[in-house]
Amino acid sequence: MLEAIEKDLLVNDSAFNMNEVCASLGGTEILHQINIAIAAGTWTSIVGPNGAGKSSLLRVLAGLLSHRGKLALFGKTLEDIPRRLRAQQMSWLGQNETSGEDMTAWDVVMLGRLPHQAWLASPSAFDHIAVEHALRSTQAWQWRSRSIGQLSGGERQRVLLARALAVDAQVILMDEPLANLDPPHQADWLLLVRDLIAQGKTVVSVLHEISFALQAEQMLIVDQGKVLHYGASQDATTHRMLEAVFEHRIQIHAVQGQWIALPK
Repeated sequence: MLEAIEKDLLVNDSAFNMNEVCASLGGTEILHQINIAIAAGTWTSIVGPNGAGKSSLLRVLAGLLSHRGKLALFGKTLEDIPRRLRAQQMSWLGQNETSGEDMTAWDVVMLGRLPHQAWLASPSAFDHIAVEHALRSTQAWQWRSRSIGQLSGGERQRVLLARALAVDAQVILMDEPLANLDPPHQADWLLLVRDLIAQGKTVVSVLHEISFALQAEQMLIVDQGKVLHYGASQDATTHRMLEAVFEHRIQIHAVQGQWIALPK
């Protein structure tokens, strides 16, 4: 049964379909009638002002925030997908995530393999290979034996990113993944995302760094809990909507063949 569901999940053109999706916190509606289809095998960046609902939208996609309306992952209603299979198909990197301060970086990343392991089973040889690959991909291999409490904010962020990669999921959801990363490692993250897309993965990321967000294939612009625009990051219409949502305090320019956001 699970194998049949998993096969179905991988043949749909859309990673996510949202129809009339709403969400509330503390009795206040924070997302209003979201209707969007996010294509599989693409990188979509979610942008908008502070408090726009970006993180809430990402948490709804991840199944971490309850919602009303219809939400489908690869054509299957999210609630109908068994939790274990859902955890195999989607990995998550949230804001300000914490792990046990005494856990080693290796053990933290190994947590990403739990959806693939039988109850109380020891990690397999493949699990070890996946964890090593993830740590090396984020340049965190050298401190695999160090505890999380001994790492800087940037180092910890790279370990948590490795944990998300170790899942080897078809969809990777990341909320502010560039937090605490210095410019070289932000550039490494961009290369990593492009490699994931080349592998056929789907990436959805919330970013404050607009120039990085513009490198995504698609941009989803959110404000006041509503989707204002969803389109190609390279399109002039997307650029105009992006400038407008930030009250025309930024301008989008082409520099050396890439679009960047500069203060106006």
